[in-house]
Amino acid sequence: MRALIIDRPAATGRTRRDRAVLAAAAAVLLGLLAVRLWILEPVAVASDSMAPTLENGSLVFVFKPGPVVSGVHAGDLVVFRSPADGTPVIKRVVAVGGQQLEVQDAVLYVNSVRMHEPFVDPATIDGTYYPVTEVPPGTVFVMGDNRERSIDSRDYGPIPLEAIEGLVLRP
Repeated sequence: MRALIIDRPAATGRTRRDRAVLAAAAAVLLGLLAVRLWILEPVAVASDSMAPTLENGSLVFVFKPGPVVSGVHAGDLVVFRSPADGTPVIKRVVAVGGQQLEVQDAVLYVNSVRMHEPFVDPATIDGTYYPVTEVPPGTVFVMGDNRERSIDSRDYGPIPLEAIEGLVLRP
């Protein structure tokens, strides 16, 4: 029995170049996908609870490794899943574990110090109070900048640090 040998023509320069371009394009797409999945994610703001800082419909970028890389601090804008319905939300961290907070006549106090919050319009929430609360270790207390329209830790309590999915890069 004889074996039949079929000669294939050598790949042309164009075919090799096409393969190289295709491989490079695939590598770029995989790299972009990896960045999108694990590092930087675009998120559309879906409510007015963070107005005027973030307007409904605006686009922000979430730095996913942020909580691990730099930690979570008061003033940070964070993304997490709402304990109420599981949808992703953006809120501002107003106090971290071990701190005490309260709201007196629409003014936020942390460890008895009045917080400077130029993004909050106290006239719209005049007469609002929240009792003295100590934030448990390993959690953060979050509030929306539009305090009148925000559902936040005043409603569902502090958020565990491990629930934070990323830090919003400032617009």
